[in-house]
Amino acid sequence: MTETRTDTETAMAAPPKRSLARHLPLVAILVAAALGFLTLRDYLSFDTLAENREALLALRDSHYALIAGGFVLAYVVIVAFSLPGAAVASVTGGFLFGLAAGTVFNVVAATLGAMLIFLAARAGLGRALAARMEASEGTLGKIKAGLREHEVSVLFLLRLVPAVPFFVANLLPALVGVRFWNFVWTTALGIVPGALVFTSIGVGVGEVFDRGEKPDLSLLWAPHVLGPLLGLAALAALPMVIRALRGKKEL
Repeated sequence: MTETRTDTETAMAAPPKRSLARHLPLVAILVAAALGFLTLRDYLSFDTLAENREALLALRDSHYALIAGGFVLAYVVIVAFSLPGAAVASVTGGFLFGLAAGTVFNVVAATLGAMLIFLAARAGLGRALAARMEASEGTLGKIKAGLREHEVSVLFLLRLVPAVPFFVANLLPALVGVRFWNFVWTTALGIVPGALVFTSIGVGVGEVFDRGEKPDLSLLWAPHVLGPLLGLAALAALPMVIRALRGKKEL
């Protein structure tokens, strides 16, 4: 008779070296994030963009495809390793490529970077935690079941609520075992509103620099921007509310 081994048993039976190796990608990201926070804050800044804007524009005009590819790659690295400067990168996308192309490049790069964080986290802590939640019949099991039922709504909420840090919205889903492709497409769609705001700031950033000022990122919290974002968040939460109300009626 063949016995089926659970994910938890498989994880327990894995060789120690292999188990440790699974954590290396996430450890590398966390170490890079800490080092980047300490060493790169003064370089990945609006001051750096202002100082080099003419050179960047010249390079864009002479080597558009190369600069576009380099920009996307740099942005992916910033997101994947949670380095400071993601907002600066988004604004730079608008500054160099305009609203349409800049938004596309920003969304593609941020989504790819988020995917790398997700895979790194799921390979290590995420796999073990998800297996425990799957095997648990208590509170963890209920959380897992509820998350699976409302997975898409929760993922959209993480993207649309501005108060949720981007790194948290990338890491948390991996730790609780959400489906990878649901994570990918909700990320790509969910970050579009914010990307449009930051990219639009970048489109006019040259004039801001000419006045000797820095871009005002507080625009994200302005009522005419925050209102629609919260409206989209409420729309994403609506299926959960409807199911909760139906559940109460059935009781």
